[in-house]
Amino acid sequence: MKKKFKIMFVLLATILLTGCTTQLTDKDGKGVQYTEKNVCETCNKKCEAKFEEENKVEAPSEENITEENKQEETTENVESTENTEEIIATKEDQIKACKEECSKSCATAKETQTGQNLVKNILCQPTDKNMIELYESNGVDISKLPDCKKLSISPGKYEGIWTTLFVKPLAWLIVIIGNLFKNYGVAVIILTILIRLALYPITKKTAVQSEMMKNAQPELKRLENKYANRTDKQSQMQKSQEMMAIYKKYNINPLSGCLFALIQIPLFVAFYEALNRLPIIFEGSLLGFNLGITPSTAIFAYGHYWYIIVVVLVGVLTYFSFKLNSTASMSEDQAKQMRIMSIFSVVLITFMSFKVSISIALYWIFNSAFTVVQNLLVKRGKKNDHII
Repeated sequence: MKKKFKIMFVLLATILLTGCTTQLTDKDGKGVQYTEKNVCETCNKKCEAKFEEENKVEAPSEENITEENKQEETTENVESTENTEEIIATKEDQIKACKEECSKSCATAKETQTGQNLVKNILCQPTDKNMIELYESNGVDISKLPDCKKLSISPGKYEGIWTTLFVKPLAWLIVIIGNLFKNYGVAVIILTILIRLALYPITKKTAVQSEMMKNAQPELKRLENKYANRTDKQSQMQKSQEMMAIYKKYNINPLSGCLFALIQIPLFVAFYEALNRLPIIFEGSLLGFNLGITPSTAIFAYGHYWYIIVVVLVGVLTYFSFKLNSTASMSEDQAKQMRIMSIFSVVLITFMSFKVSISIALYWIFNSAFTVVQNLLVKRGKKNDHII
């Protein structure tokens, strides 16, 4: 038990102390969001700054003009005035063209906006022109970053063990699979399934342990009744010994369920960071769902009510994954506590799914679906006496 807690502590410390996403902020310290409003304001300010100085035309000076060259100066002033009028007209045309270009950018942003805070320490260059403008106008040199489609397994400078060993390799795999299937939403789904297949021996063992615990439940319940009113130290020691004997009889390891949790938590965090630091994800879509937007933004800000489907899938699959993966409790009180905790967890995760991007929700949906299918197979194997 102590060893497992030490492992968990080391993993959590690694996550907290090495590497994390950094939010992109403007000069006032506010988070920069990819919205139509920000894109329009950034573009218009760029137009104004570009032509502000050029539109200032100095009037011809009348100082120090002698009588001898007055006629000559007058002629030159006329020509200069004509040239100035042409320059002003040209500048006005350029400003008009710039404003028209901004209008196009605004229209594009209206269709692609996610409303989410952009990440400063992205791993590669975005291809969306509007997103590039937002980054460059807020001090991020995009030119130093690699093309997302050509992302290497360890791009950029060293950022700590966590980022180097987990976040960047996951991001690289998403890009490789996304390039192969021409869709990064599909890449998230495939990578999720591949990881679960790799972890299948561990997760299957956890599911089998859960079923074995249910088989042992009648004997464990009798043991609880036997020592119900015996609280002395010796009785409790005997109870523990008899309980361990039951566990041994059914080949149960009470701590085996912790192993998958130790892997699942950091894996989810690594996925979360990898997706947030890949701007190409924010530019992609799957079946009409923008991969970078959150359901809450899509529903409440833009009226895209069909995004509620994602939230429902997260809630339903989480519920069944918890239900099928739950172990039998050792007492009615513990069973009640377990049910309350499960319901609370399902509600919390469903609520949180409103605030995570669709790409992260995809990971959670297919991860939970894999758990449901796996546990159904284990239960089917139990009925056919294949798991003992």
